[in-house]
Amino acid sequence: MPHTVLLAEDDRAIRHALERALTLEGYRVMAVADGVEALAQAHRNRPDVLVLDVMMPGIDGLQVCRVLRAEGDRTPVLMLTALVETADRIAGLDAGADDYVVKPFDVEEVFARLRALLRRTSPVGVGSAPAAEAPGPLPERFVEAAGVRMDPQARRAWRGARELELTRTEFELLELLVRNAGIVLDHSTIYDRIWGYDFGPGSKNLAVYVGYLRRKLDEPDAPQLIHTVRGVGYVLRAD
Repeated sequence: MPHTVLLAEDDRAIRHALERALTLEGYRVMAVADGVEALAQAHRNRPDVLVLDVMMPGIDGLQVCRVLRAEGDRTPVLMLTALVETADRIAGLDAGADDYVVKPFDVEEVFARLRALLRRTSPVGVGSAPAAEAPGPLPERFVEAAGVRMDPQARRAWRGARELELTRTEFELLELLVRNAGIVLDHSTIYDRIWGYDFGPGSKNLAVYVGYLRRKLDEPDAPQLIHTVRGVGYVLRAD
């Protein structure tokens, strides 16, 4: 069965062009012109992934994403935005988006990001059992490093006793760093493992996600865990 994409874009030309491109790529597309229609369609026919324009009249893409996340809907969300400032991108991540594409975009980049989001869709149901809190050795499915503990099956993570609220992309990035704790991972390796596509040296995508993940991980009077190795990449370690 083809994956279903819910596309919300108020610009008619962009909406029609992207709808056609996605259909030719093999997706089933539900295309709407605003956020109100997007929410209604998402409630009627849950898609496999959403593509939301940030700036739409009435209810914009950020508000759509916030509503869905507040309802417990974890369907992957790809944002389309003409806003290029880091603060604007972080606003999208704060709203619960998993990834974003900056306009004007190459449709092949949209395809690549959708493929990556769909690959990472978790098979674990909403009612996953909580991770064990009892002392002693962790079950084999857990990974742990530098005070971070993760349950990849249940998609849950903790720093110490504090559970972290992570988007799908943030979880995948943290898991990669935890599994390779103490090893400097270069940009291209991280792009390949997380997005399945290297967006090139000019992309700020990775830096934005690392910054956002740090905000959720860091604690007052505690060591920073994700370190930047200039010109190379990132490493997880407790200094």
